[in-house]
Amino acid sequence: MNLYRYVKGLGLKPVLCGNIKGLQDPYRNPTTQESFAKKWGQNPYMVTSFADGTKISFEQACVANGTGMTVAKRGMHGLTVESGTPLEKAVKEYSADELVNSKTGIVDYLVGPVPNGGIFVLATHDDPIQKHYLNLYKVGEGPIYPFYAPYHLCHFETPTSIARAFLHKDDTLVAVGDKPLVEVITAMKKDMKKGEKLDVMGGYTMYGVCENSPVARKENLLPIGLAENLILKRDVAKDDFLTFDDVVLPLDSVTLKLWTKQFGS
Repeated sequence: MNLYRYVKGLGLKPVLCGNIKGLQDPYRNPTTQESFAKKWGQNPYMVTSFADGTKISFEQACVANGTGMTVAKRGMHGLTVESGTPLEKAVKEYSADELVNSKTGIVDYLVGPVPNGGIFVLATHDDPIQKHYLNLYKVGEGPIYPFYAPYHLCHFETPTSIARAFLHKDDTLVAVGDKPLVEVITAMKKDMKKGEKLDVMGGYTMYGVCENSPVARKENLLPIGLAENLILKRDVAKDDFLTFDDVVLPLDSVTLKLWTKQFGS
């Protein structure tokens, strides 16, 4: 969001807010990620949520809801490039026409480029004089101009957000509408039978995928934040997207009540 505001403040129009990943495999689980988690002293379920795409889906849904952007397709483009490809080259995999003509702009991610772990914003500019100077300043010839930060420092950055909120009344991220624009829906990691129980995010049974909220609501899709530990009402297949009708909903769930209140139904 800092980079988005910076680019917008320069007078450019952000058309894509992106994240850089080194790995994307929706079928990873705590067993496959156990050694990595042990090496770095992390929880294997949390590490799995990074590898299987659930975490990045939440991150990009938050960015979408804070900027007014959407996703170009279910699950985002998630383009993969050769490992180590410079970001300036990697972003050329996106369709310039799609980005320039997008009404809202999109959130997305790339797998493989450097700086690994960074974030980026792609933007456009209509003024020919400013386009000349963007080229002079080595940002490029356009029509898409890349800006990026080579790191994503997670908990190191949290105190700054807290301080900004408390000292300066400066919000890090606020939803632009009264309802989400993008949600994280539930997809299956494996076949499961009626009566079986889903586990948790970063586990063995499900992974999260971004979808535009109007589509998700039209299809009655189940947000993954509501799916943990629910019982299946029917057999489901690997990569199926769950709906509210596929699970036994706990009527005493505070989370479900708050979600229902938010959507007014």
